[in-house]
Amino acid sequence: MNVLDTDVSAEVGVLYRDGITARKGAFSKQWADELHEDVHKAFEEALTRPGGAVGRGPHRYYVEIHPEQIRGFVELVDHPWVRAMCSAVLGPDYRIVELGFDVPLEGAVNQPWHRDFPMPDETRRERRLTSLAFNVTTVDTAEDMGPFEIAPGTQWDDGPEFEHGMFPPRSHHDQYAERAVRKYPQRGDISARTALTIHRGTTNGSAKSRPVLVLGVDGPEADNGDRHDMAVTRAYWDILPNRVRRHLDCPIVEVLEPLTQKHTIEGLVMGDA
Repeated sequence: MNVLDTDVSAEVGVLYRDGITARKGAFSKQWADELHEDVHKAFEEALTRPGGAVGRGPHRYYVEIHPEQIRGFVELVDHPWVRAMCSAVLGPDYRIVELGFDVPLEGAVNQPWHRDFPMPDETRRERRLTSLAFNVTTVDTAEDMGPFEIAPGTQWDDGPEFEHGMFPPRSHHDQYAERAVRKYPQRGDISARTALTIHRGTTNGSAKSRPVLVLGVDGPEADNGDRHDMAVTRAYWDILPNRVRRHLDCPIVEVLEPLTQKHTIEGLVMGDA
C-alpha cells in the first residue's frame, strides 16, 4: 500500500486538537510479544552498564537503543499509518531520530506534569508541530499498571513560568489533573503524539512492568536528533528498504557500540515529590 492510500486527515485533526491520536490494532499481538522480548533483553543489558539506563523517576527508566536491537523495526517505521502520519504532519523529508523505551516498574510513582522539551519557535509562532513521538506498548495496559496520563490540548500552553520551558508551575497542576485522560493501549496498538502536550506517567501499583517503545521523528526544522546517538551497521543498512533509508537519520558504522543515555530530564528524577 502506498502511503498516499492511507487517509490520516481525521487523525491529524485529532492530533492538533488533543495532542495525541492512535491506530488500534496496527500490529499483531505476536509482533508486540516479540517486541516485548527484545525490549526486555535490551533493558536487562542496559542495567548492567553505567549510563545504560537513565532514571525518569523512582523505579522508572528510559533506554535508547539501536534499530537492530528490535526485530520489528522495519515493520514499525514502514507501517503505512506511521509513514502517512509523518508525511502529513512533518512533510516528505521527515527524519527518524530516536528509538528507545520507557519502563515503569512496580513502585513507580506519579511523575510531575511536563512536556519532553521546550516549545520550538515554529510551534509558538505558527501553531505548527515539528516533531512526533510514536508510542507502542509491549503489554496490555491495565488500570493498576501506571497508565500514561495526558491533558488534551495543552501542547499550545506556554509562558515564562514554565521551568526550563518544560514544567508548568504547581499552581497549574490541578487544572491538568482535571483535564487528564488516561490511556489503556493494548498489544498491537500505536499512538502518535506531540511531546509538547502536558503529560505524566502515573503510579504503578501492580507487580508488573509496563514497557513502552518510543519512536521519535523530526521535521526539517527540529533538532531533537542532537539528543540521541542511535546508529546502524553497514550490513543492516544494506538490507533496509530505500524508503526507510531516506528517512533514517543516524550514522552508519561497522560495529555498534552500547549507548550511553543523553536525553536526561532532571525534573523527573524524584517524581512528583
